[in-house]
Amino acid sequence: MSLQSSSSKIAKVVDNVIKSPEDNRLYRAVELKNGMKVLLISDPTTDKSSASLNTRVGSMSDPEDLPGLAHFCEHMLFLGTTKYPEENDYNKFLSEHGGSSNAFTSGEHTNYFFDVSPEHLLRALDRFSQFFCCPLFTESATGREVMAVNSENDKNLQNDAWRLRQLDKATCKPTHAYSKFGTGNRDTLEIVPKSRNQDTRCELLKFHKQFYSANLMSLCILGKENLDELSEMTLNFFGDVENKNVAVPEWKEHPCGPEEVKICLKAVPIKDLRNLSVTWPIPDLHEFYKSSPGHYLGHLIGHEGPGSLLSELKNRGWVNTLVGGQHHGAKGFAFFSVDVDLTEEGIEHTDDIVTLIFQYLNLLRKEGPKEWVFKECQDLSAMGFRFKDKEKPINYTSGCSANLHDYPMEEVLSGHYLFDAYNSELIQSVLDKLTPDTVRLCIVAKKYEGKTDLKEKWYGTDYSISRLPEEVLQKWRNAGLHENLHIPDKNEFIPTNFDLVTRDEDSNAPLILRNTKITRLWFKQDTKFLLPKAYVTVEFKSPYAYMDPLSANLTYMFGELLKDALNEYAYAAELAGLSYDLNSTIYGLILKLQGYSDKQHVLLRKLIDKITKFEINEQRFSILLEAYVRLLKNFRAEQPHQHAIYYTNLLVAEHLWTKEELLEAAEDTTFEKLLAFVPRLFSHVFLELLVYGNVSKERANQLTDIIEKSLTERYQTRPLMASQLRRFREVQLPDGSSYVYRQMNEVHKSSSLEVYYQCDIQETHSNMVLELFCQIVGEPCFDILRTQEQLGYIVFSGVRRSNGVQGLRIIVQSDKTLEFVESRIEAFLLKMQKHIQEMTPEVFDKHVLALASKRLEKPKKLSAQHARYWSEITTQHYNFDRDEIEVRHLKTITKDDVLKFYEELIAYNAPKRHKLSVHITSASSGHLDKLDNSPLVESVDTDNGCGLPGPRAQAVEVFDVASFKHGLALFPLPKPFISVTPTKVFSKL
Repeated sequence: MSLQSSSSKIAKVVDNVIKSPEDNRLYRAVELKNGMKVLLISDPTTDKSSASLNTRVGSMSDPEDLPGLAHFCEHMLFLGTTKYPEENDYNKFLSEHGGSSNAFTSGEHTNYFFDVSPEHLLRALDRFSQFFCCPLFTESATGREVMAVNSENDKNLQNDAWRLRQLDKATCKPTHAYSKFGTGNRDTLEIVPKSRNQDTRCELLKFHKQFYSANLMSLCILGKENLDELSEMTLNFFGDVENKNVAVPEWKEHPCGPEEVKICLKAVPIKDLRNLSVTWPIPDLHEFYKSSPGHYLGHLIGHEGPGSLLSELKNRGWVNTLVGGQHHGAKGFAFFSVDVDLTEEGIEHTDDIVTLIFQYLNLLRKEGPKEWVFKECQDLSAMGFRFKDKEKPINYTSGCSANLHDYPMEEVLSGHYLFDAYNSELIQSVLDKLTPDTVRLCIVAKKYEGKTDLKEKWYGTDYSISRLPEEVLQKWRNAGLHENLHIPDKNEFIPTNFDLVTRDEDSNAPLILRNTKITRLWFKQDTKFLLPKAYVTVEFKSPYAYMDPLSANLTYMFGELLKDALNEYAYAAELAGLSYDLNSTIYGLILKLQGYSDKQHVLLRKLIDKITKFEINEQRFSILLEAYVRLLKNFRAEQPHQHAIYYTNLLVAEHLWTKEELLEAAEDTTFEKLLAFVPRLFSHVFLELLVYGNVSKERANQLTDIIEKSLTERYQTRPLMASQLRRFREVQLPDGSSYVYRQMNEVHKSSSLEVYYQCDIQETHSNMVLELFCQIVGEPCFDILRTQEQLGYIVFSGVRRSNGVQGLRIIVQSDKTLEFVESRIEAFLLKMQKHIQEMTPEVFDKHVLALASKRLEKPKKLSAQHARYWSEITTQHYNFDRDEIEVRHLKTITKDDVLKFYEELIAYNAPKRHKLSVHITSASSGHLDKLDNSPLVESVDTDNGCGLPGPRAQAVEVFDVASFKHGLALFPLPKPFISVTPTKVFSKL
């Protein structure tokens, strides 16, 4: 079907979509006669096709009496349509064809997206398109899925980000749509509607019929096909979506009127947080995207260099971080905010901090808008667009479908990046709105516990609200200027050389350029992405870094203090697309540099100079140590499933200090001990480096010389002994064993468990059999445990790998007893034996091809390719062609191989089964009876009448982690794919 022959469905075609000069994909934007806007992307090289549809309706359009209906509608569209009535048809099809899907609901948008192997795009679009014309909303699915929404909401109830976001909404105009509760729960979507004889299913159908209109929809499709073929698919599947001529939702009245400003909220968090948020209501600035006044002001107010607002606040010891800028509310209104985290002293100086904010705003008024600042922002953003990394198709289509609502079709890719209309009056008009008379403050701290008088309705946040005293407002009106504040200098880190270095002989994998007793340098020149960027990773391996909990704390503090001290200098580099990070590990420190290669050596030299001439500010040490202690303590408030993962790691890792041990050692972590520790940390070191990207061998060697020379000169660094270059291993669970470990979560309403079936050492055959088994059971696991049995919102199954050992993990977060949940997991796995046995060769082959497709998907960014190389290096596997090698082997695996794996390692009575269950039980009201000392008996009742071969022995309960591990053997480490010695490198191939 040509565009000419299909013109009856097309209103407009745009072939001149503005794209980056580096982007070789083909684009076409189309507006259909039903009002739907479409962006088509033809990429013959893609290894995944994708589509996303964004409908401009979200939770702000919920009926007043049905909070969460838009979000519930999003859930329900996945569960069957007239053409494809099976609840799991869509996800099953995607799973069998190398794909995945998801969706999200915001205040004014609902975004649906999927990816799939390219040859199956047509059939995936057929299924996807049915969401928007003929969903079933069956009664049974509606009744069950409301529990998934409820579980999702339960997950967020003790999350401070969700709580504070809703508190902000709740303290705006109560009649404004912005104040609505968007997630929904069982009360709002089932119990309360039933009490007034309201049928939620009927309301879902009404909502979909009213708002799911083609003129509110935008679609993005990316595939291998040419643009005409993609156009034909679009017209076939979406050309007849009904246009109900629904007005685009817009809220011209701001949710913050005179009564909602000049106020101060004081809120009690769940975690031990201390934050101050200063917010002003401003108009929706989106129509001025070519001038971007909010970007200009955010750039200056959020700057972190010398003379910045953050610099002065840090010097006073009041804050550690600052984020400033505009943020979108919805079509019709926006906000401008400055958010800081507060130190112990800072919480006592919130008025003074706000005074400094107004003094900086006064500085901007006095200086007036600067065209050179705008030009610098413009150039940096344009540079980011020109050299933008390719994204995963599923992320790209999701973003593009949303952008179609916000920009002219020809600017859908560039609108966010390219602004060229300097408008000083517009900047000044926004600045004039940031005054004491329109300000809202929110202070978050544990110190307000027991001192509040209000409770937010949906999340239960304790807070108080008061009018700002007139004398305080007058003080801010008369704040004047501060001599230490000034606008930033011109950015010297902006790259000027974008040339690609001369290409050396191409190699398929990183090569070793240097291999001595103190350094191993890996090098790989990029020949694929051809961008003027490079990635450098340096691991400083030191036997002292993790020797005991105190050493672990001191290593962590060294890294934090170094980053803190370098922040002003490195911020300009970060703005110019060149950044770094430094993190402590169980083996030492890892330094990563990434971004434009032009001035990378300048930043590296400064970093190494700071490492070797380390000077500690004692005040900053105390502030950052206190923040670290809070971080450790706040782990108690993390999600239950995160606790389950943590304790599983703790139980099977050879060596890992606990949060409690680190906290105890924090009492001995002192300024003086850190000063003495740093020279010791670097006294004996092995350096492992990977330099990858737009860089020559000569430059890679030069970068390595900088590090080696600086360490040896300053710390007289010496090589490690061979025995000190060790890797930690994993505990080996005995054949036929089953263990259970129980802990409490004192914060969240839900409980969680991870069941880990440990398998074997990583090697090609076992890797692929395990991954194929997970591919086969992944979709049924989600469908049965989450969709059908509604055990909880979080249901995950997949491969767990650590220290060279791997196995199957299943994680569920639930409000049901964990003994019951575990029995359902066992029942599910029992069903899987028959599921695999009865699987046809055609379906089995689909799973093989789906897994092969996932594994052969190429990295889309330099950073992703670098991460793959670094993973092979840091694990000492060195299998740089892993995907190709393992997929070749995957294609030789038979169904009998998978059944043998199941029967030996996973089945209920498998002789080599190694099972570890970690139960994290909620201590909240109504859950206290769940954690007892009763043994876990593995008895399973399956729904299909399958009996078990007989009850297994009771699971052995683990009470003491150290004693448990002391009594068990350790797995050996996997053999590396290539041998690496200081003198030679050879491959087994």
